[in-house]
Amino acid sequence: MFIVFLKFAANRARAKDHMEGHNEWLRRGFERGLLMMAGSLLPDLGGAVIAVGGDRDVIEAFVLEDPFVAQGVVVAEIHEVAPKRSDERLAFLAA
Repeated sequence: MFIVFLKFAANRARAKDHMEGHNEWLRRGFERGLLMMAGSLLPDLGGAVIAVGGDRDVIEAFVLEDPFVAQGVVVAEIHEVAPKRSDERLAFLAA
């Protein structure tokens, strides 16, 4: 499992120009089974996704397809997490 932080960068002001492409990238990620969650980093710091369904190379390649990343709107930080303990509601993550 990967947690990807998409933190606003130098071209943050151009986010509105690439929002449609970014939303399309999110849609493709959910359709492909790569993304489980997407949301905002508060307060107004960028976004984050939980990614699964691929190894690090697959996730890194997919993140590079995000127009926000490609256009320098955000900088991506990809963190791999190996769940060891979780609430029973998240047991599927340890599988």
